[in-house]
Order: sequence, then C-alpha cells, then structure tokens
Amino acid sequence: MTGFVPLAPDHAPAAAALWEEAGLVRPWNDPRGDFLRAVQGGTSAVLGLLDGGELVATAMVGADGHRGWVYYVAVAASRQGTGLGRAAMEAAEAWLREAGAPKVQLMVRSTNEKVLGFYERLGYADQSTSVLGKFLDPELEALRRRGA
Repeated sequence: MTGFVPLAPDHAPAAAALWEEAGLVRPWNDPRGDFLRAVQGGTSAVLGLLDGGELVATAMVGADGHRGWVYYVAVAASRQGTGLGRAAMEAAEAWLREAGAPKVQLMVRSTNEKVLGFYERLGYADQSTSVLGKFLDPELEALRRRGA
C-alpha cells in the first residue's frame, strides 16, 4: 500500500462508488462531475489511497486563495476504524499547507454526529457560521425542494 496520491480522471468511477458507499452523495450531487472538476482544476485535487489497485480512501481538496476546503473524505467500509480517515485528513492538510492555505474548513451535515465527533477528535471546531447555498441550475433546485 502506498500513501495518498492525486488521482487521475480514470479514477472517477471508483471514487464515485466509494462516496456512494460512504453515504456522501445526494441526488443533486453528481459525484463523477465533482471528481472531474476537482482533478482537472488548477487549485484542487482528489487525493486517494490505493491498495492493490483498489481505491480505499479519498479526500477532495481545494484552495480558493482565502481558505482551504476538504470534501468527500471517505474510507471503504471494510477499512473504517483503521486510521485511514485520520490519514486522509493529514494528507489533505499537507496538500493545503503546500498550496499556501492559511486555514482549512470542511462541512459536515449537522445530523451526522458520528462524523462530527471524528473531526472534533482531530482538532476541528464549530466556527459559529452558517453555510448558505443556492443552486444555479433550476433542475437541481427542484430536486432539493422535493427533498429527493
């Protein structure tokens, strides 16, 4: 097994499957599109851990010039509890540090108490902010309104 490495576009199907397995995908998210935008962007990447050719963990990272962001932190169900989540976050933080990000932020659904506890143990704290969003695509907004 090697360390976390930037993934290539051909890893999109495996990453999307891992994100689905981890419960990170919502009907209005296109995981393959998210993956491809990240790996093809100049200020983002998807870091992955491959074991025998199998993608077992990921972390999507991006630096916007003000903050670093982490998304899609996922570990294969069979590997959870083995330290790979912590390793994914360490790889993400290292990537963002190298990109010059002064701070890292991530979003966790407020109902996901297990994951909130994980990040708290890694030193992350509630920033007393609200995340607001708006879909620019009317079809995606319709999906959100239906609660799909």
